[in-house]
Amino acid sequence: MALTSLRQLLDHAAEHGYGMPAFNITNLETLQGVMQAAEAAGSPVILQASQSAMKYVDPILLKHLFAGAIERYPNIPVCVHLDHGSSLAVCTGAMELGFSSVMMDGSLEEDLKTPSSYDYNVGVTRATVRAAHARGVSVEGEIGVLGSLETGTGEKEDGHGIDGVVDKATLLTDPDQAAQFVADTGVDALAVAVGTSHGAYKFSRQPTGDILAMEVIEAIHRKLPQTHLVMHGASTIPTDLQDLINAHGGSIATTFGVPLDEVERGIRSGVRKVNIDTDIRMALTGSMRRYLMENPSSFDIRALNKPGVARVKALCIERFERFGAAGQAGRIKAIPLEQMRQRYAAGILAGPSEFVSLAVNAR
Repeated sequence: MALTSLRQLLDHAAEHGYGMPAFNITNLETLQGVMQAAEAAGSPVILQASQSAMKYVDPILLKHLFAGAIERYPNIPVCVHLDHGSSLAVCTGAMELGFSSVMMDGSLEEDLKTPSSYDYNVGVTRATVRAAHARGVSVEGEIGVLGSLETGTGEKEDGHGIDGVVDKATLLTDPDQAAQFVADTGVDALAVAVGTSHGAYKFSRQPTGDILAMEVIEAIHRKLPQTHLVMHGASTIPTDLQDLINAHGGSIATTFGVPLDEVERGIRSGVRKVNIDTDIRMALTGSMRRYLMENPSSFDIRALNKPGVARVKALCIERFERFGAAGQAGRIKAIPLEQMRQRYAAGILAGPSEFVSLAVNAR
């Protein structure tokens, strides 16, 4: 299966009423777990890497890891996505590595910690859209700033997150501004702020409407019914993974993530991409802790990692199934990026507000 654009996958998800989990990849083991899950579930897959992950793995090595996944799993449509690109240069660099989608996060300035102005966000995002569409590459933008409605702060992850405390209005995407942003930039997908945040410590209690504003997603969807919405910071932080870590030498304070039923509520209101990173980290590291505690004399790296890969696989299969992506892989015929470029150039895909399905049902 050829490399697939984010736009094609999200168009197909919108047409068939499901959501796509987007899994952050940090190393070979996270990639193995995610791809094994996609194959088992028969689901298309979004593999994404942050700037920090690219630095950790090395951009060239990461490029070939992703290329290897596409070759190894030829029947799985694969989108390779840059998560939280901080500038046009960073996004262009990812495109040159072969990424089929990039996120230009202009909600923060290039330091990834200072909230930006609307004009700044529009300027950098629009420039990225022009550069990306000229290559057939999709673009995700963001309006509003991720952070906790409980504390007014943002959890830092991989160097990304607001400094200090900001007001509630900054942490909630305004539906009217979201509609204007889509019109001003032509993005293919729009990340919105509703009280979710990166990392494990999202909520101090089971989230309700005062700290997880799902009604904002619903209001944005009413304004932009054909725009593909994105939930960041959407890991569930399962209790069993917290217990696994803490029972084997860890110290995770009681915390709450985004409940799966709330994610499913979002999917019913236009959320097509759901970012998941922390759950994978917890599954892998919790399994490592358990193995090392139970096998104190072992120095077998492969044996150390195998339980974690299996746990990541099981977690990802659950997400594919709950979000409705399972079984969809065989219904998508990948459109090459060159053809996507031609469509953009011809104005067939002017933006999400002019939704055109690119799904091709395999017969």
